[in-house]
Amino acid sequence: MPQTIVIATTNQGKAREMQLFFAALKNLEWKTLADFPAVEDVEETGDTFEANALLKAKYYGNHLNAAVIAEDSGLILSAFPDKFGLKTRRELDAKDDHDWLDQFLALIRDEPNRDATFYSAIAFYDPHTTTEKVLLGQSAGEIVDFPQSPIEAGIPVSSVFLPDDADEVFGAMDKATKAEFSHRGRAAVQMAAFLKDL
Repeated sequence: MPQTIVIATTNQGKAREMQLFFAALKNLEWKTLADFPAVEDVEETGDTFEANALLKAKYYGNHLNAAVIAEDSGLILSAFPDKFGLKTRRELDAKDDHDWLDQFLALIRDEPNRDATFYSAIAFYDPHTTTEKVLLGQSAGEIVDFPQSPIEAGIPVSSVFLPDDADEVFGAMDKATKAEFSHRGRAAVQMAAFLKDL
């Protein structure tokens, strides 16, 4: 019987990506927070992506009495070091993904330095065994002037982030290419190896 692991997110884009990245692990069954009665959100008080990811994994793992994978990610812009980062999605007060991306592109429109780095920390926690693991992936690149792929739900920056040594933005990549280049893919590859040996 496959072990069930809950992906602790209500972000459809993140959940879909994570399930794709872990698809090769046939002995696992995946669920998300949408499969359970609503649990109050946890306050993200960590001062690193890793700390926030583990905080969320433990919180939801203990509440749901299930093994959990949680992720915390963000974008650090060289030109705006005090913005975004741990609060990337919350930095802008937007009504939806399109509005968020419009505001984001307007903010950097006249900025010549478009260098940016995406970070993703993925944490695993099993309350039954108290096993925990946190892994970090990152991807450096630049922000392009306008969307080069359809905007994905929950991850609008994917349509304007061009990683170093890549020919297309995250949102235009196929699954295998994105797993190779993306911050979340790089963290997930490490986590998949850990889960396989667990």
